Amino acid sequence: MLIAVDAAAAEPLYLQIRNQIVAGIATGQLEPGQSLPSVRSLASDLGINLHTVNKAYAVLRDEGYVRMRGRAGAVIADPAAADRADADASAQVKMEDDLFKLALAFRARGGARGQFLEAAAAQAARAYGVMEDAEPAPRPTRKKKAAGGSSVAAAGAGTSSVAGAAAAAGEAVVPQ
Repeated sequence: MLIAVDAAAAEPLYLQIRNQIVAGIATGQLEPGQSLPSVRSLASDLGINLHTVNKAYAVLRDEGYVRMRGRAGAVIADPAAADRADADASAQVKMEDDLFKLALAFRARGGARGQFLEAAAAQAARAYGVMEDAEPAPRPTRKKKAAGGSSVAAAGAGTSSVAGAAAAAGEAVVPQ
């Protein structure tokens, strides 16, 4: 999975990273137990401050999407694990609050309840892959970094020629 950030976007960089990792989990590109790149490695490959990546990982940890294993780094959390129960309940409340705020904003702009429900249903179908004709969310195209495993070494040590070429192109390939 590639992570890309767009410094010109209105969305903060740490949220761009967080949202792409959550999408990777939702689509099965990232699986429980799979390692994420180190904070330093991802920051370096994306050309951003390491505190930005650290904040993204902290948000993901607080939301229960990843577990931090000290020096071993961040790994995708198992949704069935018992330690996720509190995080899941908290995340559910936050999602419902966010949805409520969206509904209020839609209503404040003159939207009707039925229109909001149709739009919400369409986005839910899109998120769960039900709609075949749904357009994918626009992806930032600036700098890219692979997530879901060890990062490719900057010098290309221990990498294949394909991975070395990707690293030279500003992308990183994660061996499967």
